[in-house]
Amino acid sequence: MPRKPYGLFCPVSKACEVLEPRWTIQILGELWGGSTRFNEIRRGLPGISPALLSRRLKEMQDAGLLERVEDTATGNIDYIRTDKATELDPILMALGKWAQRHIQAEIALADRDADTLMWTLRTNIRVDELPAERNVLRFNFADATSPASTYWVITNPDQPPEICVSDPGFDVDLFVETEVTVMSGVYLGRRRLSREIEEGRIFLSGDARIVKTMDRWLKLSVYAQTEGIALA
Repeated sequence: MPRKPYGLFCPVSKACEVLEPRWTIQILGELWGGSTRFNEIRRGLPGISPALLSRRLKEMQDAGLLERVEDTATGNIDYIRTDKATELDPILMALGKWAQRHIQAEIALADRDADTLMWTLRTNIRVDELPAERNVLRFNFADATSPASTYWVITNPDQPPEICVSDPGFDVDLFVETEVTVMSGVYLGRRRLSREIEEGRIFLSGDARIVKTMDRWLKLSVYAQTEGIALA
């Protein structure tokens, strides 16, 4: 995988030769988060080109970090982490916690791509904490730099949430008006949900049941409980 080895015996340097190529760790993070298909990984990493993603996946496969599994009946291809890759989980977790403690919030929350945020939140909405019916949640981000700034999340019992960037035509059960920097801060534990609502940086309107239980149906990042986190 590495283009030019460091030429050192140091085990850390050897590990870097495998993990340093741009986007390798981010791809591992997407796989860790549950993405297995090419388009899912690319959606979570909008800055990577399809050609580079293909190359990195092949390199990671050659390095024994993932397995390419093809369903011959459908032609679908999934990329599955190997045991070699899952052994890195504690290291990735430690890196994330280090960033939570030592990188200032204004730097950590500077990205305002709403599309990436909503793609991340899609797997962090606890459908079983919402009313047992179809629910439509409309998020609007005043500071979004992505092509879309408004998103509709549709949930149904026992089904994963769907995200739309165009109006699905259903009545909206919850309106969420905020900014990407605020919502991403809440998700990462850099901001407190109750405070952001109280001070008007998150405005909620709609079904009172959904409004009052947002702290239950919106699951925060695994890094949100980092001890000593640098708050916004």
